[in-house]
This record gives sequence, structure tokens and C-alpha cells, in this order.
Amino acid sequence: MQLSIKHIHYIMFVGLMSVLQPVFAAEPTVITLTQTGCQFLESENGVDRGFHTIKAEDCNAINAKTGKGRLAEAKVLKLKPGKYVFRVANKNVPYELGFWLRGATLAQRALLPSVSGGGLLQGKVQDYAIYLKAGEYVYSCPLNPTPDYKLMVS
Repeated sequence: MQLSIKHIHYIMFVGLMSVLQPVFAAEPTVITLTQTGCQFLESENGVDRGFHTIKAEDCNAINAKTGKGRLAEAKVLKLKPGKYVFRVANKNVPYELGFWLRGATLAQRALLPSVSGGGLLQGKVQDYAIYLKAGEYVYSCPLNPTPDYKLMVS
């Protein structure tokens, strides 16, 4: 039996789709993060430090005093490569927040995917979708200055 070019292309397409289908079909894993003044609760082991802020600049002073120690105790997220949705909530922060996940170093920022956005008003929840590749990442909120929390993907 001889196969035509059309049949060979069809067989190749079916074979390729059988390999790629799990990648495309997989639902993303949802990671929930809650922001309060100057911090992400889950990243700081669920401890709400009760920082009261009325503007982003308040966090700069708070982080200058406490950021290094908090970051040393912070939980490092450890994930596998794949599709994720970071579901971020603004809990009682009276100004707009955001989210920024990126490579941990300048060189890694050029090689690893990144996701960011603002518009996260008090009481709101927003999703940030990304496909994470293996590497070292950090995440934070530049609008509600938080420490650069660590995320490892391997």
C-alpha cells in the first residue's frame, strides 16, 4: 500500500496532536494570594502583620524596617513547570494594587515569562495567567510595595 503525501501529512498531524493535546488540554493550577497592606498573607505564612496604610509610600517606610526579616521567614513557593493562574485579592487596602511575577535576576527576566497588571481595587480579585518554565522567579506588588517573594519552578 502506498501512502499519498496527503495521508502522510494527516498521520504526522494526528501524531503531533496526540503529543501536544495534554499540554493544551490541561487546566491551569490556581494559586491564591491575598494582599493586605505591604504584604501577601500566604507568602508570609498566613500571618497578617496588621500594617495600616493609606498610600503606597507608607509601605516603603514599613519595608525599610521589617522587609528583610519578613522575607527571610517568608514561604518560598515551589511549583512544577506548567499553566498557572495567580488569583490575587485586595483585602482592605484602600488604594489600587497590582501583581508582578518575573525572573529573579535581570538575566532571568530576559529568558523567563512574566505577568503583571494593576487595577486591583479594594475588595476585588483578579486573575493573572502564565505558563511557568523552570527557573527562579520573584513576585511582588509595586503599587503596594511588598518584598520580592521567591518562587522556584523545577
